[in-house]
Parts: sequence; structure tokens; C-alpha cells
Amino acid sequence: MKLRLQKQVPVALALISGMVMMACTTSQPADIASESSSSHSPEQQKPIVYQAFTRLFGNKNTTNKPWGSLEENGVGKFADFSDTALSEIRALGVSHIWYTGVPHHATTTDYTHYGITLDDPDVIKGRAGSPYAVKDYYNVDPDLATDPARRMQEFESLIKRTHENGMKVIIDIVPNHVARDYSPLNLPEGVTALGDGDNTAQTYHRDNNFYYVPDSSFIVPAHPEKFDPMGGADHPLADGQFDETPAKWTGNGARAPQPDVNDWYETVKINYGVRPDGSHDFPALPAAYAEKPINAHYEFWQNKSLPDSWYKMRDIALFWIDKGVDGFRFDMAEMVPVEFWSFLNASIKHENPDAFLLAEVYQPDRYRDYLHQGKMDFLYDKVGLYDSIKAVMQGNENVSAIDNASNEVSDISDSMLHFLENHDEQRIASAPFAGSAEAGKPALVVSALNTRAPFMIYFGQEVGEDGSEETGFGDPSRTTIFDYAGVPAHQRWMNEGAFDGGQLTAAEKSLRAYYEHVLNIAAYHPAMQGDFQSLQSIITTGSNKNQTYSFIRTHKQASLVVISHFGEQSETGTIDIPLSLLGNSGASGEIQIIDLLTDDYLDAQVTGDVVTVEFSLDKNESLILSTATMK
Repeated sequence: MKLRLQKQVPVALALISGMVMMACTTSQPADIASESSSSHSPEQQKPIVYQAFTRLFGNKNTTNKPWGSLEENGVGKFADFSDTALSEIRALGVSHIWYTGVPHHATTTDYTHYGITLDDPDVIKGRAGSPYAVKDYYNVDPDLATDPARRMQEFESLIKRTHENGMKVIIDIVPNHVARDYSPLNLPEGVTALGDGDNTAQTYHRDNNFYYVPDSSFIVPAHPEKFDPMGGADHPLADGQFDETPAKWTGNGARAPQPDVNDWYETVKINYGVRPDGSHDFPALPAAYAEKPINAHYEFWQNKSLPDSWYKMRDIALFWIDKGVDGFRFDMAEMVPVEFWSFLNASIKHENPDAFLLAEVYQPDRYRDYLHQGKMDFLYDKVGLYDSIKAVMQGNENVSAIDNASNEVSDISDSMLHFLENHDEQRIASAPFAGSAEAGKPALVVSALNTRAPFMIYFGQEVGEDGSEETGFGDPSRTTIFDYAGVPAHQRWMNEGAFDGGQLTAAEKSLRAYYEHVLNIAAYHPAMQGDFQSLQSIITTGSNKNQTYSFIRTHKQASLVVISHFGEQSETGTIDIPLSLLGNSGASGEIQIIDLLTDDYLDAQVTGDVVTVEFSLDKNESLILSTATMK
């Protein structure tokens, strides 16, 4: 028989007589999230991470002068994350905020009035500096404080506000390298700084924190002609020189006293007991520990003699856990030995078993080592899913690439964090990526819904930020992490601190509502905890299914069927779904099929144990179909 199902008013996500429906309507997509603190609130089904580049997030200055100073271009503060701002972030279904760039890093801005030593622009990238050239791991960046003298107290207040708004706090730890002039102030009692006590006459010693080039002094890289580290502004230390004798190895492993301009010359590499020939100067972790729980890893490392850097980085991580930080994003984790991660992560989880541990790793053949032996919770799914979806969006691959990428990590899919933007990647709306924020819609639906793993968005992504500004050291298409800058589309949403989208265009408002809608489904729909199955083999389209991707997340009460269209032209088709996958095999009553993006009910043809759904999709359009059994 053919069923034309009557449209009904959807209710809040709940289990009612065996039926699951979503109350995430187009007009009020935040209904679910706004009730997150109530006794009737839905349970978070998977983490949604919001990456906020802290220095840029709250900046209201729209000048964007290339190579502009803090005074010229402005800077955001911890205080800009008001309760209003945080509640609006939470309304996206967000469970964790990654405050990027919190530890104190090298900058050209003068904070000597606060007892902070002046940094040398010749080993800084941009006027603001790279957040991954950490100068002091025991304090926060003075740029971010309304009163730099009270910068740690202001960050502690932000942690408290974030928790009160129902979210957890993630910050960066950069274990592989620090700023060339690492010089922490006010160290905790009994703690010494990285580099203190190093035998600088030796290239390598197990308990040196850095590697050295004995009898050689550091030489500033040979920059292209006319390069000026201050963009033409004056600075007392901008002279093409930097005093470092003996020279240290550069953060990316370059060993020459004069690194190349493309090396990470603003940083120095930390030594974890890896000899220059690559051999290890620490105990091996037995292979069987890949199957052991994290408490066994903690016990393994007790009473062992380990490189000094291991203990110093552990002390840094536990310092932030003690401050109330709920987890870390570990920069370039693959450049640090897996055994260290077993030690560090076990130490963190010993203090906070629920800590969120995310690692930046780009070597697929090492993924399982970092998860099983290194005890990471999550890794970037960059080389697989992100690269594949980007290629599909650009028309360089068909949608089978998505299944291929997913199949490569099917055994660890729950641990592979998905994203479409972050501070290292091009903005979707930038010309080199997709040229349009709308092109990110089908990618969002697929990336956010196809696994139990966390999904992450980058601030401004939800309003179509295009990263087109020429700000100085940073390159257009990526929102700068080196310069003082404003982020235009994001600023329109921020609306001078009202955080109400009051300056957004109609298209930008619509896009944000779409993100809010999809992310609430990802955050709260029970099918997020169901199993994944591609439906590519059973989808039939009018022309070419290479541009239409479909899958199902099965759930005993209400499955989700997702159909996303990446093609330039509209597409019609059908999909035959076994009732067993929908959780309705043998059930009595009618099968209700609703598109959660529009609240429209679809026609369905039920034949035996199969339900056939007809669909029509325009460019960049998706369907998120939910089912329920009416008793």
C-alpha cells in the first residue's frame, strides 16, 4: 500500500509510547538545548566541540589593518565570553568549548609593565604571535585579560562561567615544542622551568629538556627580501638577531643553527628521551598494554626512571586540571613518542577520569598506537573523512570516497573526531575551498551524524566566515592565528556583545539556524548511539548517485536515515530500506517518516519487509529522516 502520512506537530525529543520525535523546529532550533539544565532535558548523545580562537572571538574592532597592532586592530578578552555568549554557544548543542591560545605565548606586544620580559619579533610570527609558541605554561596570555595583572583569575572565572552554562573546558597543550625564549614566571613551588639544568655542551642527554647545537649560535632565518617581522612598525629588538647560544633544535626537528624560513623557527623542540638517531632512552611499553585499561598504564609507569621532560609536562597538565580545565587538545601529538602519551594520559585520567583528550595526528598507520597504547580518547579524522568530504565538495571525488574513508577506520570510528573547519584549515566559504558557505550544508549533515564520535565546529563557521582578510603574517582563506584581527561575519553575529545575530544578513541567519538545527540532532537524538550502515548500494537516483550520499543510524525506537546531495543540479530518487534497519520489523501499526529538517512527512511505499522512500533534493540539500512506531 502507499501511505501519505499526515503532518503532525513535533514534540520535544522524548520517548513517548515508543515514539521518538525531535522538537528542533526551524523557527526554534534551540528548544532542546535551552532546557539542558531541566530535569526533563534530553541526554547528550555525543560531544559537540566548539573551537573558539580566544584572542579573536570577542574582538569588536573592524579595522583589520594589515600588520596592525593590538591598539589598532583590537583583541578579544576572556570577559567577552559572557553568560549570553556562552548560552548561545550551548544552544548549538555544544558540550565542550576548546579555548584556543590560552597559555601565554610569545608576542610583539609590550607587557613589561606587568613584569613580563619583552619578546623578540625576529622569532615571532605575526604581531600577535603564534599560540603554539608557548612562553609560559603556568600562566595565561596577557592579551586575553582585561587586567593582565589578574589574567589567571580572569581565566578561572571563565572556567566557572563555562561550567555554569553546562559546558566543559578544553585548552591546548603543545608537547613537542615551546617558544625559543621560554621563560615562565611565578612557577609553582618545587617546579623548575623547561631547560633549567640542561647540559648545553651536549647535543643530547636523556634529562635535557632541549636538543642543542654545541659551539654554535642561533641565526635568524633568511627571510624573503623586504620581509619585516613588525610590518614596518618599530620595536627595540627587531634587528635580525636573536641571542641563543648554543643554538637549540627547531620545533619541527630542524637541527641547523640557522633554520629555514619554512621551519618552525619561532619554537624549539622538546626532548622526551629520543636520541638523535631515533632510538629510545626510556622503558618500552609492552605490546599487551594496548588491551589494558588506563589504570594499568598508570601502574606500569610508577617507580620507573624516566626522562625529565616527561615529569615536567605531566606537572603542566595536572596544573591545568587542578584549575578546573576538563581536557586538552594535544598539538602535533605524533611528534612525541607513544610511550609518553601512555604516561601522561594515565596521569591525567588518574586525577580526572572524565578528562577529554584529543590529539592532532595525521599518520593513519599510527592511529591505533595513539589510541590503544597512548590512551588518547579521540584523534582528528583529517586525512580520512575531512580530506574525502572536501574532495567531494570540490567535485574532485564522488561520494564513494566517504565510504572508503569511513571503512579505513571502521574499528576505531567512535574515536575519530570530525570537523569541516579548524584554525589550520581553509574556511568552507573561501574561494580555494568551496567558495560558498552553503556548499558546507550536506557536508555538515554527513560529518556530524555518521558516527558516535565528537563533531567540532570552528567559531564563525556557523555564519559563513570566509577568511578572506589580508591581516599580515596570516594567509587569506584561513582565519589568522598570528595577527590581531577582527572576524567580520562572526562580528556581525556578535553584534557589539549582544550575541543575538543582529547584524547578520538574512543568508547568514539562515545558515546559523541550519547549523543549530543539525547540531542539536547530532547532540541529542538517540540514534547517535546506534549503529552506522551505508545505504549507497540501495539508493537509486534520477541521474547519478555519485553525488548523493546516504546512510542510516539504526536505533530500536527511532532510526535516522540521512540523504545528502553534493551535486550542482537537483536530484530525485528512491531508497529501499529494510524494515529491520528501521527498528520496525515485526511491529504493528504504521511507520511514520519525518524529515527533521523541515518537519514534513514523506510518502512511503511499504512492500513486505521494505519501505521505499521517494525524495527530491536541490543543490546542497539534505534529508534527515526519523522513524517511529505508533502503537
